[in-house]
Amino acid sequence: MCTAATYKTTDFYFGRTLDYEFSYGDEVAVLPRNYALTFRHMGVLKAHYAIIGMAYVVGDYPLYYDGINEKGLGMAGLNFVGNAVYQKIEEGRENIAQFEFIPWILAQCASVCEAREKLEKMNLVGTQFSEQLPAAQLHWMIADEKECIVVECMADGLHIYDNPAGVLTNNPPFPQQMFLLNQYMHLSPKQPVNAFSKQLPLEQYSRGMGALGLPGDLSSASRFARVAFTRLHAMSGESEKESISQFFHILGSVDQQRGCCEVADGKYEITLYTSCCNATKGIYYYTTYENHQITAVDMHRENLDGETLVHYPIVTGEHILWQN
Repeated sequence: MCTAATYKTTDFYFGRTLDYEFSYGDEVAVLPRNYALTFRHMGVLKAHYAIIGMAYVVGDYPLYYDGINEKGLGMAGLNFVGNAVYQKIEEGRENIAQFEFIPWILAQCASVCEAREKLEKMNLVGTQFSEQLPAAQLHWMIADEKECIVVECMADGLHIYDNPAGVLTNNPPFPQQMFLLNQYMHLSPKQPVNAFSKQLPLEQYSRGMGALGLPGDLSSASRFARVAFTRLHAMSGESEKESISQFFHILGSVDQQRGCCEVADGKYEITLYTSCCNATKGIYYYTTYENHQITAVDMHRENLDGETLVHYPIVTGEHILWQN
């Protein structure tokens, strides 16, 4: 399962965890402005905004899990198994395959407002990338520094929701995730007070009892509540290092350790990578399960007017700084 979040200090940050039991061979991929994007039902887009994100690169085509564009718009796809239902190809609509959705939006939209306009014309279809790679069941979060939305394609059509929490996980559908936050309205970062009963002499028995009652399990509903609370109360300095450090701590609250989430006999989900994009500056930061050192790729250090996809295999293997 996965968790995505936004964060704002001086700059705007967008990122996610990707939790799964194996990796396809993820790479940070920079899509320059003149890379010819071929869409199955919409022809070729030869000129567009540059994009950087995490992708599974197949035959020089980036299957993006998440990314940002040069204008500061971010987008991530998260598992939505059992609820995602894609539409049939329809004449007169912009028919976009599920795997094309992220580049379709990030290549052409500079803001959430522009993404909304694109979504009004779009028909999200289940065309497969290949026989080996069927259409993944996903929903998406799209955000800029001003607003955030969630897009879910279900049996009754395409839904677009405002997302004031700035967080997305997996099932249930987004409105239910937001509704479930009602049961945590009593949470506070402050030390708890006795609201149980005046007849019982209940007392604080420890320091650090803030957020008492915040769920700690790995279910998507619990992760949604945990990151929403953490993000809304997180405090950091305004510098780049302080901001990205705090963002990784926010998503660290839902880190999945090998052995804690069994999805099949002997197979365990882990947090394969955690990303933090400075969407303002176009920098993609990430850590991996075996490498807690933050690695960065700056899209503006590449030739963004080029025609060739640039991609970097993610850095794995723990990096330790010895002090003696």
